[in-house]
Amino acid sequence: MKKQIFNPYLPSYEYIPDGEPRVFGDRLYIYGSHDRFGGTFYCENDYVCWSAPLSDLSDWRCDGVIFRHTDHPMDEIHKKAEKNGRYYLFAPDVIRGRDGRFYLYYSIADSSIISVAVCDTSAGHYTYLGDVVYPDGRILGEAAEEYFQFDPSIFIDDDGRIYLYSGFCPTNREVDSIGRQFVGCHMYELEQDMLTVRRGPILAITRETPVPVGAVYFEAPSMRKINGRYYLVYSVRNTGLHYFISDRPDGDFHYGGRIHSTSDVGINGYSEEEPCYVMGNTHGGLVEVNGRYYIFDHRHTNHSSSCRQGVAEPVTIDAQGRIAQAEVTSCGLNDGWLVGSGTYPAYIACVLYYEKTVAKEDRIACITQDGEDRECPPGQYIRGISNGCIVGYRYFEGGALQSIQLKLRGKAKGTLYVTCHEEGGCAQKLPENAVGSCVCDIDTEEWETLTIPVQIPAGVYPLYFRFRGEGSFDLSEFTLE
Repeated sequence: MKKQIFNPYLPSYEYIPDGEPRVFGDRLYIYGSHDRFGGTFYCENDYVCWSAPLSDLSDWRCDGVIFRHTDHPMDEIHKKAEKNGRYYLFAPDVIRGRDGRFYLYYSIADSSIISVAVCDTSAGHYTYLGDVVYPDGRILGEAAEEYFQFDPSIFIDDDGRIYLYSGFCPTNREVDSIGRQFVGCHMYELEQDMLTVRRGPILAITRETPVPVGAVYFEAPSMRKINGRYYLVYSVRNTGLHYFISDRPDGDFHYGGRIHSTSDVGINGYSEEEPCYVMGNTHGGLVEVNGRYYIFDHRHTNHSSSCRQGVAEPVTIDAQGRIAQAEVTSCGLNDGWLVGSGTYPAYIACVLYYEKTVAKEDRIACITQDGEDRECPPGQYIRGISNGCIVGYRYFEGGALQSIQLKLRGKAKGTLYVTCHEEGGCAQKLPENAVGSCVCDIDTEEWETLTIPVQIPAGVYPLYFRFRGEGSFDLSEFTLE
């Protein structure tokens, strides 16, 4: 790799949630929604594409805008989904058709219509092609009492047959305002024109499909075929990405497990009540790169559901096809631990939460940025680290560590502890295993440096900063020495 790569894997000013990873040629492409920093609704920006060479997943480049909301037709059918004079482009997916062209499947927010755009290249400007329709010309998902169409996932099997997956299933509603049904995940086989329904709907996953408690299908289907098995990744709203598995693409799915939670719900002692990072909706997919598998997901920032960023982790698949849950880390695609020396940005924290006794309204810390939405640095930082806050980074590898320098600003008095000990569930107890601490008296509006002496032996280790005291401060970066 040319450089180390962190989570999030794109620049810190970029907000690409719902990322579907796709390999075309010798590059890995990410097709996702596009949030606006400071936005008040999901997906306020136009679709952009980022890609990296398969030989170096640290070398991401922006391939530019591939589809604008104004590229979608403003006719009478689609105008029903208009909000504030514009469309919002929800989670997309892209596939290369048998004709060599690239097809972008997407839905306008709340439309229940799946639309398709096409392009001759993977990251060029896509042109609206049409909506998915029945053979008689009726638009899929438009009529009352149909299944509600949401979060399309497109898949072409080895035999050339084309499958479209879709579906939204909130727990508090079974129909929308005109009677379209929220039933789970449904599947449609398409004709070779990529638009016409050949077969379906077929219910792949329903509310009644047997799953463990807390694993009911919510949204975000994503289909992949791995070693002859069909993996349907989906979102369980706030607690992570799970998967179903089958020997066929159109049924007989059974529950496999949780693949990833950006809050580590389900592992390391964390739970929905006490996660290691703020929870929120989730959406992503699996991809193979150079013989390794990765799960792509997104995290939330800025105390908002509308400022989401892509993260990724390697996953392991055993001989029986089972996927073990991937732990959240700061290294993600790095193909190894981060070097245990040098300067790192604070925003790559994968743990950011509070001790149990801290009231919800006092948990003010978040990852954010100054200024407006933009396409260039400066980057993010952690704002509002206050009493009981825990900030964590996984993992570093290197020689013995003797000091850590933190660049911070704010107004706070107290003690800042450094540990290499995981305390799942954000325990309240004092860090008896602290490897360093520093009494701090911070009173500055400019970034200043605070040095904490530590004793960390050579090897692989995580780092956790825990503050006890009054006031709050921001953290922009830290240096390991």
